[in-house]
Amino acid sequence: MIGFLPLVVGFLLMLGLMFLGIPVAVAMFMAGFLGSVIYAGLPTLLDFGNLMWGTLDNFILVAIPLYILLGEILLRSGVTERMYTSLSYWLSPLPGGLLHTNIGASAMFAAVSGSSVATAATIGTVALPAFRARQYNERMVLGSIAGGSTLGILIPPSINLIIYGALTETSIGRLFLAGVVPGILMAGLFMLVIIIIALIKPSITGRKVELPPLRVRFAALVHLLPAIVIFVLVMGGIYFGWATPTESAALGVLFTLIIAYFYRQLSVNMLHQAFVSTIRSSAMMILIFVGASYLTFILGLLGVAQSMTDLFTRLEISPAQTIWAIVVFYVILGCFLETLSMLFATIPVLFPIILAVGIDPVWFGVFLVLMMEMALITPPVGINLYVVQGVRGHGPLLDVVIGILPFLAMILVTVALLIAFPEISTWLPDKMFTSLS
Repeated sequence: MIGFLPLVVGFLLMLGLMFLGIPVAVAMFMAGFLGSVIYAGLPTLLDFGNLMWGTLDNFILVAIPLYILLGEILLRSGVTERMYTSLSYWLSPLPGGLLHTNIGASAMFAAVSGSSVATAATIGTVALPAFRARQYNERMVLGSIAGGSTLGILIPPSINLIIYGALTETSIGRLFLAGVVPGILMAGLFMLVIIIIALIKPSITGRKVELPPLRVRFAALVHLLPAIVIFVLVMGGIYFGWATPTESAALGVLFTLIIAYFYRQLSVNMLHQAFVSTIRSSAMMILIFVGASYLTFILGLLGVAQSMTDLFTRLEISPAQTIWAIVVFYVILGCFLETLSMLFATIPVLFPIILAVGIDPVWFGVFLVLMMEMALITPPVGINLYVVQGVRGHGPLLDVVIGILPFLAMILVTVALLIAFPEISTWLPDKMFTSLS
């Protein structure tokens, strides 16, 4: 059957090129190119320009650079450092001390940046000096930073959810709402595992530091307002119909500029650095998006999606069995590919299957992001491990790997809960969109 042969050849070629260090976008395009030349002919290949234009002519994609820029400006305006200090005053009394601040700060930064790597780098830079001074267990510190940073691609606004929605034509608004409760749940589980470990082994929290007076702690809460206001502005704009996800991102960027001016950090040099970093990240993502769209087009043209759908229909396996098979697939794949590669490479094949077996595409989007989070901290290629190690600047990577294990287990618990109780992610979007209709 022609549907299966292109899938096997294309997937193996694509993975092989990625393992050789070929850029993801190029590997995907080359796999699509081979399929086009062998099975579809030259006219299909020459139509690439029209396909690329049609792929990029999507207003929702403008949200990607805007959310990246939002996080870049916040990082350079000093908001994150002030936010971290404020949270430390209130979370450090818990068993585990400042480790909870890593989770809380990651969750709040995730709610405005949408990037897990940016969250890891930002929180790591702010947090590590304080932990060294207080002599915390370094493995737990590194693990909590790497683990907490994975919240960046789940708690909305999430760039990965935007990409998933654009690829599958799923409502971005529903996807954002669907990520709220699982994100809060996972942050809570991270803090719970810190409490349990701290109660079993109190030495991980190192030297105690006296908290400032209560009036100082209350006064510091003002530094949480920028992140809260941006989250409300972005999410409120979407769900009350004031703005599209892209327009809400633009409003968020405008507000961050006001914050940077208020903190006296707004300058031409700061904006130049933020724009350059944004352009680099956005160009990479958009190029991958184009390569993936071309590969998806070729696979669809050759009947791969339909063949896979027919196979799963004939097997008559339940949606739960399908999902657990996908879990195993992603756990293995996450050991060898980074998240964007996994997302773009697997959606064209898996999405028709989950529709065929009756799985909610909004729920699947959240589930898929959870699997991406596991890949972010799964050795040997978990990118957040290397980001945190890079910020740390010394010592073996094994410390980060060991430190991440309790948080990796909590992500698996979250996945299991999401499969057992799908309403964790579907209840909020169903209720909000029903009440607004």
